[in-house]
Amino acid sequence: MQTISHSYRRAVQFIVLMGVVSLLADMVYEGGRSLSGQYLALLGASGTVVGLTAGAGELIGYGLRLVFGYLSDRTRRYWLLTILGYTLTIIAVPMLALAQAWPLAVGLLMVERFSKALRSPAKDTLLSYAAERVGTGKGFGLHEALDQIGAVAAPLVLAAVLAVGGSFQMAFALLIVPGVACLIALIVARFLFPQPSDLVSKTPELLTTGLQARFWWYLLSVGLFAAASVDFALAAYHFQRTQLINAAAIPVLYALAMIVDAVAALSFGFLYDRIGMPVLSGITLLAALSTPFMFSGVFVVAVLGVVIWGIALGAQESILRAAVTRFTPADRRGAAYGLFNACFGLSWFIGSALFGVLYDVALPILVGVSVSLYLIAVLILWFVVARQP
Repeated sequence: MQTISHSYRRAVQFIVLMGVVSLLADMVYEGGRSLSGQYLALLGASGTVVGLTAGAGELIGYGLRLVFGYLSDRTRRYWLLTILGYTLTIIAVPMLALAQAWPLAVGLLMVERFSKALRSPAKDTLLSYAAERVGTGKGFGLHEALDQIGAVAAPLVLAAVLAVGGSFQMAFALLIVPGVACLIALIVARFLFPQPSDLVSKTPELLTTGLQARFWWYLLSVGLFAAASVDFALAAYHFQRTQLINAAAIPVLYALAMIVDAVAALSFGFLYDRIGMPVLSGITLLAALSTPFMFSGVFVVAVLGVVIWGIALGAQESILRAAVTRFTPADRRGAAYGLFNACFGLSWFIGSALFGVLYDVALPILVGVSVSLYLIAVLILWFVVARQP
């Protein structure tokens, strides 16, 4: 019993430490993300460019995880890939301060997304070992809640910089500070927990010829969920273009979404461990309201839409990832997370690119397509739940 208690505490400690790493990293890339839509608009980019940038970034950030997930399982160099990915992020985002034209800014945003692809399957695999020990919903939910503290803090700091007359360039340059702290925390985690796989009890794996059929249906629903999601950059572009929300207040609104994200991730993580997949169906149904609300043109309704968007984001970053462990053995988890994220990224790219074009053409059609995709995803999730043994 003492051994079990000790391993549980160690698992929680690892999740918290990696949560601090993600907290600091989020201050870098979520801080940059909170300004990217307005920044591209100020540099002269169109709505189509903003939409394509968001979509292409997610395609790179998620699609390449299939490659790096396979690579992480083949090499077992989970820590190396994680550290390299975070390092590249910390270099790319502050360099946005040097961008004087939107093509350069777009290029740096693509580099940041590549770095996310490089580290995420390996990091998720490391985290999954500890999360499996404490409960996957709680584990990923706790990590996401800590993660979102940084996602809240950075936009607020950057909003204050802009509010007192600071430039976008100054705001981006300040992000180097949490970046350096992130690397220090990551190196500490590497030395304290060189083999996170030791945190979970070794049990015999069932022999399988491949991933379960329910996993592929689940991937389809995840893909539709991703395609239906409007990137915040396009919503921020809309708020700036219509002057519905002041430019300096948009990062504050993004910070609000991150607070909601953190609370939702932790709350739904605990709920997921209790009742399982039906939680995802309910969240997806709620998420269908986010797009019509954000583009309603009414301030209060738009803010409510961002809150719902934050709830959906919290689900994406916690229990959507946690559910992967239901269908995959531990020794294939890096590849499974790579496949999961590749599906998510390709779908997000298609949706974001389409929504960017539809925004310039017909906003009501954009809203209708988004809602329809969410509802189809709900139907498939219900099917997955019905097939659950």
